[in-house]
Amino acid sequence: MAPASFHREFNAVCVMDASGQLGSSLVRSLLQRGYTVHAAVQNYHGDLESLSGLDCDKMRLKIFKSDPFDYQSIIDALKGCNGLFYTFEPPLDHPTYDELMADVEVRAAHNVLEACAQIDTMDKVVFTSSATAVLWRDSVINHQTSLDERHWTDVKLCRKFKLWYALSKTLAEKTAWALAMDRGVNMVCVNPGLMMVPDLSVDNPYLKGTAEMYEDGVFVTVDLNFLVDAHIRIFEDISSYGRYLCFDRVINCNADAFKLAKMLTPQVQSYEEDTRMIKEWISNKKLTQLMVDFESGPNVD
Repeated sequence: MAPASFHREFNAVCVMDASGQLGSSLVRSLLQRGYTVHAAVQNYHGDLESLSGLDCDKMRLKIFKSDPFDYQSIIDALKGCNGLFYTFEPPLDHPTYDELMADVEVRAAHNVLEACAQIDTMDKVVFTSSATAVLWRDSVINHQTSLDERHWTDVKLCRKFKLWYALSKTLAEKTAWALAMDRGVNMVCVNPGLMMVPDLSVDNPYLKGTAEMYEDGVFVTVDLNFLVDAHIRIFEDISSYGRYLCFDRVINCNADAFKLAKMLTPQVQSYEEDTRMIKEWISNKKLTQLMVDFESGPNVD
């Protein structure tokens, strides 16, 4: 149920970058919910495989070639939109998370938020960051409190241990928040755990430091469909604010860790028996409460 005063049939939203798995899934779901969608992609040559076969009114899907490092192309994609779902996709000429990627992702976030500030119709930006922008600190157990949206990753720790993905996500999100507050942009941030998709591989940069996340009880994953649903509900709920940790599973026992390892490396055949359950030190209560309130909210014709 949509909250009071929200009428999605009159709204156009932009999804940037729409070529990734999250972006393309958001486009599909938004079209199914009646939105007009501006699908902004970095590399578009007339046919976008990830969006092929969509069963929708093609008049409601508009595809834009939009480079996050080309300010005017961002403006063109955002024109007429009431909302933006932004998720960063590494450019083709820099596909790997290394010590230089933070600068790349920060520049992209800066350009996108600056452009949003220039769009008069823009009501809300849903910015996709990562749980890794929350959880990389000194051992959370020493703090005797669960990590939640109030916590931030220690960038010095990231540099020390070469956690380039976490560093990039943290600095890009902080840049986005600084600009949003300075320019008066209504922004909400989603901080998802490891996104569970069929082609998940050991090369996923989120997995750097897996053993430490597991031992500290903060190794979290999220189903793609759940993540998409969370993004849309956060956008549609007029009371949403701040950051939202988004995950639907905590990997905190040997059996779950083995299932994930088997998915990543099929040749793994067995694991050491260990019935120990590691205490969870991360909380998504804020998102859980929003989802519950949204479902029970008033229905508007």
